[in-house]
Amino acid sequence: MTTERKATLSIDGQAPVDFPIMTPTHGNECIDIRTLGAKTGLFTYDSGFLSTASCKSKITFIDGDKGELLYRGYPIEQLAEQCNFLEVAYLLKNGELPNLSQKTEFENTIKKHTMVHDQLTRFYNGFRRDAHPMAVMTGVVGALSAFYHEAMDFSDAEHRNISFNRIVAKLPTIVAMAYKYNTGMPFMYPDNELDYTANFMQMMFGTPCEKYKPNPVLVRALDVIFTLHADHEQNASTSTVRLAGSSGANPFACIAAGIACLWGPAHGGANEACLNMLEEIGDVSRVGEYIKRAKDKNDPFKLMGFGHRVYKNFDPRAKLMRKICNEVLTELGLENDRLFKLAMALEKIALEDEYFVEKKLYPNVDFYSGIVQKAIGIPTSMFTCIFALARTVGWMTQWEEMITDPEYKIGRPRQLYIGAAKRDVVPLAQR
Repeated sequence: MTTERKATLSIDGQAPVDFPIMTPTHGNECIDIRTLGAKTGLFTYDSGFLSTASCKSKITFIDGDKGELLYRGYPIEQLAEQCNFLEVAYLLKNGELPNLSQKTEFENTIKKHTMVHDQLTRFYNGFRRDAHPMAVMTGVVGALSAFYHEAMDFSDAEHRNISFNRIVAKLPTIVAMAYKYNTGMPFMYPDNELDYTANFMQMMFGTPCEKYKPNPVLVRALDVIFTLHADHEQNASTSTVRLAGSSGANPFACIAAGIACLWGPAHGGANEACLNMLEEIGDVSRVGEYIKRAKDKNDPFKLMGFGHRVYKNFDPRAKLMRKICNEVLTELGLENDRLFKLAMALEKIALEDEYFVEKKLYPNVDFYSGIVQKAIGIPTSMFTCIFALARTVGWMTQWEEMITDPEYKIGRPRQLYIGAAKRDVVPLAQR
């Protein structure tokens, strides 16, 4: 991990100070500055932590220049095409893909935990029917710790496993219940004869009136969406989960914090914003007008669903979602639907326009996943909930990696204070 190479810091008036250089499996080398304050009395300033590694991790690696995403070393393309979501969840949690018996045992274990406590269902009645589902999820997931407090010794691997299994199993139930409550429809219980994703869809779209029959094409599409969103390195919500967990907070509280962070429009709300943008454009005939606006620096309009903060090349998840998108639209006979025709026209122009090609503003995963979810019948208000459902696997894996790291400490970022200098309070009569 640490090489013999050193980085030397030269500061006027002080002797040079050496810091070891750490070499990763993939990615940028890091200068280990943990002793910087003690050796120099100085800190570093890195707003947004764009050049700072906050942890060591074996879980996920992103190469934005190459357009590469690896889960435990496996390319996302191979995992999405050859594995289902629970296999990927097992991989992220345990470091290796399961064999057949391990896969079966894990899937059966998750099925045993899909029900939620009956009293938890009453929490929903405390929310307005028109409450945003993410607000409901934040509250309900945070409340889980009030129901499952017998396995809270997180130094015990078995307790960590129980917590992982519980929350991964219950998130589909909680998300589906948030949707049903929002629409005024009765809650649907899990059906353990179905697999993870099909079960979620029957809880979302099924009714007590008739047996729900999952469409395998749509189930597969949603399962791929789950896989593509399972983890994404040290993004804002994952860092939030780790920071909350560094205090020793229980995992349900940490996941609720991650959900709250994900709700921010700059993070998890991109696919919802993309669909809203398409509704604003309204018709294929107006695509040119909005493309022109997107190029105008003085126009506040932004083309949502194009480009990515991390990927400076094509988002590898977008390539997979584009294929899934076409399969879903064909299956449902929606190739000529107004909104979907508009999206495809926008994609074609953006991929061919010199401005977008030069700036590498390619369609990202959010552009396609929003289209697929809308086609399946998931309303835009639920898009971020779907994201949270999938990302919970990554959050729980990152949480466990952090609390089992012998070097972990409670998070305590430093600051560059630029406020008023020390001063004395003047008596009220003299102010």
